[in-house]
Amino acid sequence: MRAIFATSTLLLGAALTAFPVQAQTYPDHAIKMIVPYSPGTGIDILARTVGQRLTARMGQPVVVENQAGASGTIATVRAAQSKPDGYTLLMMVSGHVINPHVYKGSVNYDPIKDFTPITLTAWGRLLLVVHPGTQITSVAAFIERAKAQPGKLTYGTPGPGTPHHLAMELLRGIAGIDLLHVPYSGTAGALTGILSGTVDSMFLPIHVAMPHVRSGKLTVLGLGSAHRSATIPNIPTLAEQGVPGAEVDMFYGLLAPAGLPRDIAQSLNAAVVQALKDPEMRGTLEKQGLEPETSTPEELRALMERESEKWGKVVERARIKADAGTPSSVRIAAFFAR
Repeated sequence: MRAIFATSTLLLGAALTAFPVQAQTYPDHAIKMIVPYSPGTGIDILARTVGQRLTARMGQPVVVENQAGASGTIATVRAAQSKPDGYTLLMMVSGHVINPHVYKGSVNYDPIKDFTPITLTAWGRLLLVVHPGTQITSVAAFIERAKAQPGKLTYGTPGPGTPHHLAMELLRGIAGIDLLHVPYSGTAGALTGILSGTVDSMFLPIHVAMPHVRSGKLTVLGLGSAHRSATIPNIPTLAEQGVPGAEVDMFYGLLAPAGLPRDIAQSLNAAVVQALKDPEMRGTLEKQGLEPETSTPEELRALMERESEKWGKVVERARIKADAGTPSSVRIAAFFAR
């Protein structure tokens, strides 16, 4: 009996100490951070900036791997299917919770259940801009023109189902206006479209829009946020201009595969939170139009759930599909023919 008791005590002790030991030894080799978009994009810059600080703090290299395709779903599936040991992470943007609604039936992952949240990392603010040739200088004038000429005002996006697309669809629904969606195959094409006057309007990230606003090539109408941006405090929000609820911010967060041990999640959370407090790092990200912000894993999960519900309703109401865009997009051929 003494031998059995002694053996049981040893086993219990081993079980109780296994978790802390795991945290103490993590990480013992390189960490892979998957970015589901191309190099040079905002999310890529965010991942590389965070990765550099994590490398210094955790004593192991954090290697960023870009895998673009299918609006980020290919890389996201890969991350979801990886071993939940803390050595594969995913830097995501709000499209992470939007894609399952847009690609309904063809996305092989659950954006919430298949991942362990680590922390919120940043917010990306979007500006509503128009081409100066429209002679529109306010949100009220934009809405008035759209109501007076239904379907005549156009807006460009990087493609159906992108945050830029859903942002305009949210505004369209709130304001009760009819606009013509002109989807491009990426941000570069859409930006060229509005700079040339091929399309009238667009939602663009602050850092992309402001150089063209300052040069007079674009006119900014308002910011799609709950509050003004510290980087451009003179630009009012859409809500301040009579369009409440038109909050279209993109959020960025760090995830790991579902089943990640809690101690490793906490270790990663602490490291990222500390890294994002660094003034130099914050300055680097703010120049890219990103506002660093962190959270607990629980807060990030709650945010993902709210955003999924919010944008799911927009997708359903506007009948957005990845292969077809919106009902209005069938008029694109006629638009280019005129």
